[in-house]
Amino acid sequence: MVNPKLSIFLLNLSCFLSLCIAIESPQYAVVHSESDFEIRFYRKSTWISAPVQDPSFEKATKNGFHRLFQYIQGANLNWSRIAMTAPVLTSIVPGAGPLHSSSYLVQFYLPLKFQASPPLPLPELKLKPCDWEAHCVAVRKFSGFARDEKVIKEAEKLATSLSRFPLANSTSERGYAYAIAQYDSPFRLIGRVNEVWVDVDAADLEGCKSSAIAAF
Repeated sequence: MVNPKLSIFLLNLSCFLSLCIAIESPQYAVVHSESDFEIRFYRKSTWISAPVQDPSFEKATKNGFHRLFQYIQGANLNWSRIAMTAPVLTSIVPGAGPLHSSSYLVQFYLPLKFQASPPLPLPELKLKPCDWEAHCVAVRKFSGFARDEKVIKEAEKLATSLSRFPLANSTSERGYAYAIAQYDSPFRLIGRVNEVWVDVDAADLEGCKSSAIAAF
């Protein structure tokens, strides 16, 4: 039997990520494009992250997003309701396990309304606000569902592309190898959009500079 609370949660997630309402995304500019990836310059921004320990990328993302969803629904010290944003970003911290990781950060971009003063999450949610400095990211798009095996293959393809591109070197200044950005509801079956993100040092590209992100 399907848990009624889980059903409501998934329906709400479906509505938000299927753009039932206009939602915000972090602002960026494309500074370079290749056939299979692009490099974006992201502006300074504030996010809320949910640390998760789990061997599975998929399970970690669900766990982290469930806590973040409670936060934006009012589980914060201001009792503020916060509009959904996109993408949901799951960062893979290097380690052991089938994905070479058992540690993840599931991250939520705060709307502009709350960038300057994020509502503090309730302690039991174990969420952490984090400030991103302006930085560059290499991005590879892929379709379908972001399953455990698929995210590894897509990350490897981006790593191969970057190894052949002399103007950008991948970095791990934020403490993780790469991140997976998901833009769609789990109920959307076709036309899904996902991305692999890797921080890069691309100081030689016009409009791009290397900058670390504040430690978690």
